[in-house]
Amino acid sequence: MERSFATIIINPRNGEIVKAYIKSNSDAKASVSFKITALGTKPAPSVDAYSSRGPSNSCPFVLKPDITAPGTSILAAWPQNVPVASLGLQTLFSNFNLLTGTSMACPHVAGVGALLRGAHPDWSPAAIRSAIMTTSYIFDNIKGLIKDIASVYKPASPLASGAGHINPNKALDPGLVYDVGVQDYVNLLCALNFTQQNITTITRSSSNNCSKPSLDLNYPSFIAFFMDNSFSNETMITREFQRTVTHVGEGQTIYVASVTRIKGFNVSVIPSKLVFKEKNEKLSYKLRIEGPKIEGFGYLTWTDVKHVVRSPIVVSGPPPSNLLSR
Repeated sequence: MERSFATIIINPRNGEIVKAYIKSNSDAKASVSFKITALGTKPAPSVDAYSSRGPSNSCPFVLKPDITAPGTSILAAWPQNVPVASLGLQTLFSNFNLLTGTSMACPHVAGVGALLRGAHPDWSPAAIRSAIMTTSYIFDNIKGLIKDIASVYKPASPLASGAGHINPNKALDPGLVYDVGVQDYVNLLCALNFTQQNITTITRSSSNNCSKPSLDLNYPSFIAFFMDNSFSNETMITREFQRTVTHVGEGQTIYVASVTRIKGFNVSVIPSKLVFKEKNEKLSYKLRIEGPKIEGFGYLTWTDVKHVVRSPIVVSGPPPSNLLSR
């Protein structure tokens, strides 16, 4: 946004404070001071208003977004032949520019993914994604849940923040990963009623097996929809998810499950304990959500003596009707 005069943009909450000050003071004044770097901002991090939010329009049955990463006022490389600003008749050029957007957050995540690929060359892209998601953090620097600026600093739902804010060092040693194979993706595409031609275009293979279609992808997150509007708020509805995790740590270990309370719902994990005897062993569990038709969110956490493996859970209203009729 370019202006020929000094301009600042503030959020609605601060805007109301400014308007109240103007109304209460006949000699209202304001000043602008410039800082090179502001440290100690609280609360931080937070989800900015421009950030992309879920659920996904094309596939709401897989919770999106995946992750939150730095994207506001990022000092980024800039083409030398493209102006960074114009002041009157003067055009300014630079090798760098301050940019904001999901296009700035994406390179942070891609860079972390590249580092993980270097540290674990045997991991699949899905395993790398899982490590990034399950080791992210959900608390800000004032020890509260990360806030959503668009919701006037209320706690951010996973539909805004994903699994949490990216934590590169933790992602190097996630403990468990949710891996996904080609057939798992094919099963999802089949369940979404993609044609064989569509699937072949994506997989670049003509041998795609649609005998076991499933909307329940082995993803490190959960989203449960209540699709039937005929149910009352007192009607108990059950949604169940199947997941398989791979132990990528060393030696034997035991993971125990815990679930943050989601008001109005009973959430259970079966089994609630996973006993791994060796590295790369795979074990499965079920997550069951029972409750009336209301919305909420929480987290499933698997912990052993060293690792915390967290997955977001979202309970939502019905997905877009056009997807249900595909």
